Amino acid sequence: MLKLYSWNVNGIRAAQRKGFLEWLETTRPDVLSVQETKANPSQLEDELRDPSEYHTYWASAERKGYSGVGLFSRVEPETVEIGLGIEEYDREGRTIIADYGEFVLITAYFPNGGRDHSRVPFKMAYKEAFLERCNQYRSSGTPVVFCGDVNTAHREIDIARPKENENRTGFLPIERAWIDQVVEEGYIDTFRSLHPDQAGAYTWWAYWGGGRERNVGWRLDYFFISPDLQDRVAAAEIHTDVLGSDHCPVSLTLDDE
Repeated sequence: MLKLYSWNVNGIRAAQRKGFLEWLETTRPDVLSVQETKANPSQLEDELRDPSEYHTYWASAERKGYSGVGLFSRVEPETVEIGLGIEEYDREGRTIIADYGEFVLITAYFPNGGRDHSRVPFKMAYKEAFLERCNQYRSSGTPVVFCGDVNTAHREIDIARPKENENRTGFLPIERAWIDQVVEEGYIDTFRSLHPDQAGAYTWWAYWGGGRERNVGWRLDYFFISPDLQDRVAAAEIHTDVLGSDHCPVSLTLDDE
């Protein structure tokens, strides 16, 4: 089995203070993608930047304390690319692409559209560029896994209060339509594929108003796969019991090739 995890940690240094490394040692994922690290590797303690048994890779934002993604991998990828090769996105530290030979893993922290929707065009442009890169790998015959905080709840089942949030970024029709497109192009939302009718399955809750305690949340974090990996899917889970962030981890377990 190959255990893949993804977690928006909302600050990797804050997560460390809340037990991140102990969770990593106990859970022992084969690959862990983290988003919203809010740090440059030079700001991290050695045990976090280079934990035992893991190769680590970091994409950091130019702006301090903002965005950022990381990859912890027990198996060293054949190649790792930091960013999409597009400066306006890469300077925000949003993407890491790791080629494992049997598949390519792309982890990402998708932009937030902003309360005033001012960043929605930027978010949609990033989504388009991201999907184009995924499709390039598929066109070459390479299976694709992509994961991370997509910052969008797909359907009404993926959000506690859909009517109240239909005009809020993260649940706008244009944002949700992109996930429709992803699915139409054959990518599989692994959690929803295995749990088609499970309501109340969320990965993010607002810190205010007791959102997590009352389970008033959104499913924003995903593992998608290209269809050629479908037969290898053994499990896809949301780990709501794991604290330390306003998001919880999601995981995908693949049978060995």
